[in-house]
Amino acid sequence: MTNATRPVDPLPKVWNPDTPIGEMLAGKRGLVVGVANEQSIAFGCAAKLRAFGGEVALTYLNEKAEKYVRPLAEQIGASLLMPLDVERPGEMEAVFERIRREWGRLDFLVHSIAFAPRDDLHGRVVDCSLAGFQQAMRVSCYSFIEMARFAEPLMSDGGVMVTMSYYGADKVVSNYNLMGPVKSALQSTTRYLAAELGEAGIRVYAVSPGPLKTRAASGIAAFDDLVADAVARSPAGRLVDIAEVGRTVAFLVGGGASGMTGDTIFVDAGRHNVA
Repeated sequence: MTNATRPVDPLPKVWNPDTPIGEMLAGKRGLVVGVANEQSIAFGCAAKLRAFGGEVALTYLNEKAEKYVRPLAEQIGASLLMPLDVERPGEMEAVFERIRREWGRLDFLVHSIAFAPRDDLHGRVVDCSLAGFQQAMRVSCYSFIEMARFAEPLMSDGGVMVTMSYYGADKVVSNYNLMGPVKSALQSTTRYLAAELGEAGIRVYAVSPGPLKTRAASGIAAFDDLVADAVARSPAGRLVDIAEVGRTVAFLVGGGASGMTGDTIFVDAGRHNVA
């Protein structure tokens, strides 16, 4: 293959239907949960999984969100688009039932959702309410366990499950507050799921990007200060983008990561290595 015809992975463009990267994931089908708009980490993952030849199903939170997510699903050629609010009874079951009915199997799952009530997120951990803590854990952590439970029987030939964490799970980060303990629980969950599902050929990972300017991140107090600190402290002197996170997820889903499971993979331009 000459340089003129070699597939190119475009950056900063996330998706270019005229320039697929390759066929590493050809024949693989997976569910990506958490796309809210074109800045979403989940969209970066979905776009790169598609660019490497994978087939994807997407979800949207509610009718208000659908008008933003549907054009993105059409843009990348998503095969399925379904509503999913993990707090609404029956919606998760409906998503996995449709996948079972139309696909019959699942090769990968990407969980990229998190939430904490604003008052609890902006206050001290010691002051958080029981209801706020439970909701943050329910949406951000327990939903990954639920999805793993529904996905397991669809991964009869093995598969990959990925969730999204953050440096604040390992170290105290100013203003990350309640989400620190929640993401720590999510990383521990990743290890336990990896241990329990490994015999079935299912690998489980947490990916930990640095701060990204997503809609979800906008709820963190003084987020611009957190971004400036990450840029100043990262060896690369910059933030990563959603396409870089997506390429890492594509690597984990592909066969190149077959010897890894249970790990938290940092994609933060080296920020986590600097005190």
